Amino acid sequence: MSSHHIVRENQEPALIIANGASCSKELLGQLLEWSPYILALDGALARITTWGIKIDAVLGDFDSLSSLDEVIANQQPIEVISLPDQNKTDLEKGIEWLVSKGHHAINIVWATGLRADHTLNNLYTLAKYKKLANLVLFDDYSKVFVLPLKYEKWYPAQTVISLLPINRVEGILTHGLAYPLVHETLVAGDRSGSSNHVTTDGMIHISYTSGDLLMMECHD
Repeated sequence: MSSHHIVRENQEPALIIANGASCSKELLGQLLEWSPYILALDGALARITTWGIKIDAVLGDFDSLSSLDEVIANQQPIEVISLPDQNKTDLEKGIEWLVSKGHHAINIVWATGLRADHTLNNLYTLAKYKKLANLVLFDDYSKVFVLPLKYEKWYPAQTVISLLPINRVEGILTHGLAYPLVHETLVAGDRSGSSNHVTTDGMIHISYTSGDLLMMECHD
């Protein structure tokens, strides 16, 4: 498996390969095919090498890699970004670095599963950086992103949609979902909008007035 880089730079989302659970090769192949730039976090390098993925850059503190030189030699040309700041996660540093290079649309994969604290932090990161970049997190079961205050999109019937608040989200109004929300409030740890679904083929509409609302397009 390799990165094809068949699109123009900055015209499609860059891709961050994080260090959570691996996804299917089919999903990763789809993301690689349309990504102009591939950034890996250093904890994923061993799996990336095993999978035969060509990346453009690797970021981290590299303190747990004993064979970095060999990996880097096999990936040339590659950019190595050493950022040992312990006040930010590697995913946060990766997002900031890509934004500094002009990438304002970023897909993220291998960022869920394995350690629960990492998964939660990565979901929170989507909201933290929503003003800097259009961030979308993928795994084999979900596509996750922060909804804008007004959102509409065509979906096939029975698509599972979960609406999860990062904090307190007010004024939620939905159309096209089986369990509508009518100017309602969702609060993290108290009430969420999990496992709703699209009623019929067509447009759904979601709006809200304040907070950070995660949209999850889910499938089993």
